[in-house]
Amino acid sequence: MTTTSTVAPPHTPPAAPEVVESDSGASKNTLWEHLSVFVLLIGTAVLYLWNLSINGWANSFYSAAIQAGSESWKAWFFGSSDMANSITVDKPPASLWIPGLSARIFGVNSWSILVPEALMGVASVALLYLITRKYFGHWAGVLAGVVLALTPVAAMMFRFDNPEALLILLMIGAVWSLMKAVKDGRWRWLILTGVFVGFGFLTKQLQVMLIVPALSVTYLAFGPRGWGRRLGQLFAALGAMIVSAGWWILTVELWPASSRPYIGGSQNNSILELTLGYNGFGRLNGNETGAVVPGRGMREGMTEMPGPGGPGGPGGGGAWGQTGWLRMFEPAQGGQIAWLIPTGLVLAVVALVLIGKARRTEPRRAYLVVWGLWLLVTMGVFSFMAGIFHEYYTAALAPAVAALVAGGAAVCWSRRDRLWVRIALGATVWIAAIWGFVLLNRTPDFLPWLRFVVLVVGLLAGAALVFATVHGVAAVAVAGAIVAGLAGPLAYTIDTITTEKSGSIITAGPRVEGGFGPGGRGGPGGPGRGGPDGRGIPGGFPGGPAGQGMPGGFPGAPGQTMPDGRDMPGSQEIPGGRGGDGGAGGLLRGSTPTVAVVEKLNDGADEYTWVAAAIGSNSASGYQLETGHSVMPIGGFNGSDPSPTLAEFQKLVAEKRIHWFLGGGPGMGGDGMGTDSERPASQISEWVRENFTVVTVDGVTMYDLTRPNT
Repeated sequence: MTTTSTVAPPHTPPAAPEVVESDSGASKNTLWEHLSVFVLLIGTAVLYLWNLSINGWANSFYSAAIQAGSESWKAWFFGSSDMANSITVDKPPASLWIPGLSARIFGVNSWSILVPEALMGVASVALLYLITRKYFGHWAGVLAGVVLALTPVAAMMFRFDNPEALLILLMIGAVWSLMKAVKDGRWRWLILTGVFVGFGFLTKQLQVMLIVPALSVTYLAFGPRGWGRRLGQLFAALGAMIVSAGWWILTVELWPASSRPYIGGSQNNSILELTLGYNGFGRLNGNETGAVVPGRGMREGMTEMPGPGGPGGPGGGGAWGQTGWLRMFEPAQGGQIAWLIPTGLVLAVVALVLIGKARRTEPRRAYLVVWGLWLLVTMGVFSFMAGIFHEYYTAALAPAVAALVAGGAAVCWSRRDRLWVRIALGATVWIAAIWGFVLLNRTPDFLPWLRFVVLVVGLLAGAALVFATVHGVAAVAVAGAIVAGLAGPLAYTIDTITTEKSGSIITAGPRVEGGFGPGGRGGPGGPGRGGPDGRGIPGGFPGGPAGQGMPGGFPGAPGQTMPDGRDMPGSQEIPGGRGGDGGAGGLLRGSTPTVAVVEKLNDGADEYTWVAAAIGSNSASGYQLETGHSVMPIGGFNGSDPSPTLAEFQKLVAEKRIHWFLGGGPGMGGDGMGTDSERPASQISEWVRENFTVVTVDGVTMYDLTRPNT
């Protein structure tokens, strides 16, 4: 019997032809897949690198810190604004480390600073593709990558030197490692998730914590093995997060304050205060000591100014725009991020219904839940935060929107044999088309024909999807759906990459009527404001007649007054301030010194620790970038930090460590810092004005600190 059971059948049907045919089909599929991934990644790289130098120094506040880090390892470690380490930027330094190394290797220029950001964008698209392909297949992964790459605000931030590029990449990395843990339950993946979040904290502090609820709930609900083990693994991830962020925080706290730079953005030279205050709970409740707030003025006694739309911002809302559940869909934010938010949410809900009663650890369900919670939690916080909020923050929503659209569409498409699913698919395309029409209609002069194409093609494609089981109809319907969903974002993205983006507050796409800040109402590009192309002058601030703000500084024009009859700050025609131009810079835009000013500063520069000092980081940044020598940013970003004090500044001047004091800066029309006599920046400005010789070079007021008045 044993012999009989082991004897092979007398005839085995040949499988060779079948195997060959299968291999050929697989080869063709693999070829198309490889080609499409190549097109996705190369296309993204070209999109993000195209004409990148048009952005110049981008956000010169960060570019100056990158320059400092390329010349001083101490500045690199702490994220100092200047090579001499007087003060840091108002964020942890992780986002500065990679471009800082790039600038050290390739020299300080626009490309060396911005190319790493663009490559982070390509890496983010690639990683989102890999995560999505794992659970929904190749074409779903491609769709996720395309949607992320073409989200206007994401494309803008991947070409800019703000922290968003690294933050987005690290957050996607956290989801990648979490989904690996959902699959096999290994401790190492949870620990790696914590590491990603920890370094996200070192990038932009508490903002990364907005995805922690999504990560925690998803693993606790859908991770393998018992709940006790899953809970223990989450605590391990928490420990990894604390270690990954805490080593730098602890180092800064333990480092003697006298031998490290002042912590910018804090009032007490404390990274913990910065974390919990200005960059933490202050963003939620609006209590941000030292911050400049439109409609409520500057904190701690700085001059108040009326904000756009009356007290509290546009339409009587918060100081940084109207809060509420519809905030992401309002004119200021809609064209940045909201194109596919409704479609993604509907597709995700339908997909979760279709997955239904699958096993608890079903990875597709976990995928949809983690991205869905990411989107809802982050969108909810952004919608109701009363503190500083800028349109470009919404880039953090882009990966979640892309993932939900791709994952939800893949599940629904696989079940299109059901009529109700096809109707649901058609409805999501109709939603995308109608909402796309609404968004494009907010920019009626921008490609006016496009909104009608999106609407008509979308309505037809949605109807065709109901008959997607018919041969040939499915392909046409899918093509129409892609046009309806992505034509608007693509147009906005192309406009973004072909337009200069520089300054501290930027927006993607064309100017939108009714927006808040630059590119919209109350800022550059708002009503009554515009450059030669009608887009507005970047880098200004809300205010002035018909929303006209003086570029680079606070609002105002000569003779403008506040409601109580006082002069509007910044309205006096004083050489060196933005009232008289001269390239002195201001709160939201870096200085742009002329050749004559640079030559004046560089004359004998090697004899001084700081070639000059200026009020505010942006005012100082352009001078430092152009001269290649340290320029002290008095008061940090807002000019409101107590660094240095008057006594400290006087000591440095007596030691002949600072050559020039440069007029201009945030909140002042000329050389002073508002009218707050208790603020160190104001005290320093007044002391310099009264005691040192002044010269004017190309409209910039310069005080020679080595030549006191006689």
